[in-house]
Amino acid sequence: MRVAIRYAAGSNVGRARENNEDSAYAGPWLLAVADGMGGHVGGEIASSLTVQTLAPIDAEVPQDTLVETLERAVLSANQAIAQRVEQEPALQSMGTTCTAMLWSGTHLALAHIGDSRAYMLRESILYQITEDHTLEKMLTGEDGAAPHLANRLVRVLDGKPDRKPDLSLREALPGDRYLLCSDGLSGPVDAETMHQVLTTQQDPEGAVQTLIDLANQGGGPDNITVIVVDVITEGVEARPPVVVGAAER
Repeated sequence: MRVAIRYAAGSNVGRARENNEDSAYAGPWLLAVADGMGGHVGGEIASSLTVQTLAPIDAEVPQDTLVETLERAVLSANQAIAQRVEQEPALQSMGTTCTAMLWSGTHLALAHIGDSRAYMLRESILYQITEDHTLEKMLTGEDGAAPHLANRLVRVLDGKPDRKPDLSLREALPGDRYLLCSDGLSGPVDAETMHQVLTTQQDPEGAVQTLIDLANQGGGPDNITVIVVDVITEGVEARPPVVVGAAER
């Protein structure tokens, strides 16, 4: 039995940022979230380049080439960032996370680098299926504030030659629901709340909007990007691809 996906995507600037450096793509075979960093322009460029580079693989490919196809596209995105930095050295601090899925038949390939996340809801249990590429670092307080722990990204797409994503191949079952998001969601919204939304909101569009609203109610400290995907049996008409965030502009 083959499966298909029904999806929705949304992105919001949040309440603390002036511009949106996140980008996301959701199509019949490809899903991707990229959280850019590197300043007002750099983050937008890095995440947009990543989504633009990945978008052409939104097509059905043989299952035995899923991982290879997705890995090659992510590495190409890293090379595109390197080329842009070479053209514009002022952008050398830019980079982006990337969490992406490529679907075919009954399987999906998952590529991940950075601290955006992918979750799977299966039989009412929510699993985090990516691991953040971060290290805890003690930051010295300013103006008398106490020192505090902060997470520091240690692996992203930034044009460096050794930036390889985590890769896996997973079986997709009808009834599964997947969530891809930037840390603008996973920071202010805990896993228990995500689980509640994903199990009570039946349509992906409603789940996406509810999660974005909850992140903003939690302070909206960062850009918020969310993709919700339902695995279904074939027979539903495919939607056109959706591009949100910086890449949409």
